[in-house]
Amino acid sequence: MIPQMAMNPAMTPMARPVTRSQAQPAAAWRRLIVVAAAATVMVMAASVSAPAQTVVALVNGEPITALDVESRMKFTLLTTQKQAARSDVINDLIDEKLKVREGKRWGMEFTDAEVETMYASMASRMRQTADQLTQNLQKGGVNPQTLKSKIRADTVWQQLVRGRYQPSLQLNEKDVEQALQAKNQSGQSTTATEYIMRPILILVPPGSQPATFEAKRKEAEALRTRFKSCEEGLPAARAMGAVVRDQVIRNSGDLNNPELQKVLDSVPVGQLTAPEVTRHGVEMWAICGKQDSKADAPIKKQTRDALAAERFEQQSKTYLQRLRREALIERK
Repeated sequence: MIPQMAMNPAMTPMARPVTRSQAQPAAAWRRLIVVAAAATVMVMAASVSAPAQTVVALVNGEPITALDVESRMKFTLLTTQKQAARSDVINDLIDEKLKVREGKRWGMEFTDAEVETMYASMASRMRQTADQLTQNLQKGGVNPQTLKSKIRADTVWQQLVRGRYQPSLQLNEKDVEQALQAKNQSGQSTTATEYIMRPILILVPPGSQPATFEAKRKEAEALRTRFKSCEEGLPAARAMGAVVRDQVIRNSGDLNNPELQKVLDSVPVGQLTAPEVTRHGVEMWAICGKQDSKADAPIKKQTRDALAAERFEQQSKTYLQRLRREALIERK
């Protein structure tokens, strides 16, 4: 029997010092593991963002992504309170690509700075700043570029269609009369009226009690009773401390309030409208004159505007159909 040798713990493989040549392979393996882990994270991140960047359509080589569609659907919901069909939104985005491309072909382009100006003007009409509009869009999950792209396409298209097809878009009186007859409205007056007026304001100090407003309203009623003509009534109004403002001329064709037109029609020339309490005091309007206008009456103006919009829409639809036939459109 061969005698068993005792093993010195210091001489076991686990306890032996590791040489530099033995450490290099282990370090290489660790680096490989780190690189593989980083690559896995990048692949996972890409897979998360991929759906948003997925191309859903190509229009003459220009992509429309799922992110574009999602932002436009949110914009439609925000502005109309209605959920748009995804296919309709994609069609709208395709049309916008075609409109901008056709505009470039005819030299009809707008710079980014011009679009930003139009964006700010839209915000102003909404009583907002451009930054406030951007913030409100972002709160609704809408990329502001969605609205800016729409502004660019719509503006280009309006000018392009009107510029190229102006003769076919023009209306004559016969067209308007036929449209009125088709709506059984040809018997209505198509003559507009110009109202020549002078605003009269009886001032009431800010913060006054309701009793003060009521007292001033009674003064206004008394003035209205005495008022028989602008020549005599306006100096009398100034004498009692009222503010008589500059002359205002309003055309009935421009009045969007039928009730207001009824009031102006019912007040004879040389008299005042009924007193109206405002935050500044009590206001009335002196009707100093009425005369026929060369402009269209409200019903005729509405008919003309509707007919013009209809013709533009028809021409726009025909134009877009042709562009779609000629374009290379690929849906994914």
